[in-house]
Amino acid sequence: MEERMIMEKIREHLQLSEDVDVGDAPRKVEKGRSFYEDFSLRGIRVNRVDPGFVSCSFKVPLRLTDREGYLANGAIANLVDEVGGAVVHVEGLPMNVSVDMSIAFLSKAKLGEELEITSRVMGERGGYKGTIVVVRNKVTGEIIAEGRHSLFGRQPSKL
Repeated sequence: MEERMIMEKIREHLQLSEDVDVGDAPRKVEKGRSFYEDFSLRGIRVNRVDPGFVSCSFKVPLRLTDREGYLANGAIANLVDEVGGAVVHVEGLPMNVSVDMSIAFLSKAKLGEELEITSRVMGERGGYKGTIVVVRNKVTGEIIAEGRHSLFGRQPSKL
């Protein structure tokens, strides 16, 4: 039961709304969310959440592309940060702080392409946690980027 509540909280954090992304038209930011989160994560869909694993899909929107029409490297870095952080979040505690992030940009994703973003916990020691995030083209399977993300945060009380 508790595990299902945790999964729902992760979905809630990543999936800003059930609305289909209708482009770059301005819209009201949901209560409790920042403009930045809404701008960068709008359209992400959580497909699966298991302990230590999160899988999402994301269609490359115009608002996150560079001059050539590819998903901007900064947008990829943000996806690694957000999805990598969501997989280690513990309900009731503040979000973990990113300590280090290393991203290998291996290919490009074009406007409109569907991506699969997976995040796994690699390990943890005390409040320090490591995740690996893979961004791949959902149709071809080609890896767009692979990120290693280290985070630090409070541990749940043992009382």
